Amino acid sequence: MDYEIIAFLVAAAFVGGFIDSIAGGGGLITLPALLMTGMDPFTALATNKAQGVFGAGTAAVSYARAGHVNLRTQGRAALVALVFGGCGAALAGLIPTEALRLILPVVLIGIALFFALKPGLSDTDRVQRVTPAAFAAFVVPVIAGYDGLIGPGTGSFFMIGFVLLAGYGVLKATAHTKLLNFASNLGGLAVFSLAGGPVWAAGLPMAAAAILGARLGSAMAMRIGARVIKPLLVVTSTAMAARLIWQMI
Repeated sequence: MDYEIIAFLVAAAFVGGFIDSIAGGGGLITLPALLMTGMDPFTALATNKAQGVFGAGTAAVSYARAGHVNLRTQGRAALVALVFGGCGAALAGLIPTEALRLILPVVLIGIALFFALKPGLSDTDRVQRVTPAAFAAFVVPVIAGYDGLIGPGTGSFFMIGFVLLAGYGVLKATAHTKLLNFASNLGGLAVFSLAGGPVWAAGLPMAAAAILGARLGSAMAMRIGARVIKPLLVVTSTAMAARLIWQMI
């Protein structure tokens, strides 16, 4: 690849890693950037998973080091996300997803409205409606499988699950979301690699930029908390819905 193209992808990965570490939706930036280079959709998805793994992993470690997520107690949920992320990727292209794509914009707009209008959402934990074991057994497989199969909005879905069902505050939900997002991305990347693999000449420089963006983004989220996470989550969910609608027109 030309140096100009690599520089363009690196810049996209940095911005994507920064946004993704706070509210998810970094793929809104990195995937279109990869497609603009002329990659076919499958290769672009695989390469995007490669750089996304590093960004999400960096954010997860940053949150864990600050005490916002316990990697040991969340190991079961992360393992489930890893397996079902791979299963979803294995099914990509084999099952029809058009109906799901039609519903997604409505769901994402609903999530944006929830975080924009719901009173009392803060970094304080709320009432827990399901146990961690039940969350790992019934919620994580669905969202992680969707991540491997389609992808857009995975972070938003994990966020809404942690806030509504697990009762987590906004910052804690973000931290746990990045851990599970990392695991589902890793499972998807493993399958994509077996089926042809990413373009590592682009993926590795993008990964380095995503790491830097994720470190800065997670540091900002931990410093400011819900005041930056909520509005950015609303913006990214709305942007993803708008992009999906635009693709259908």
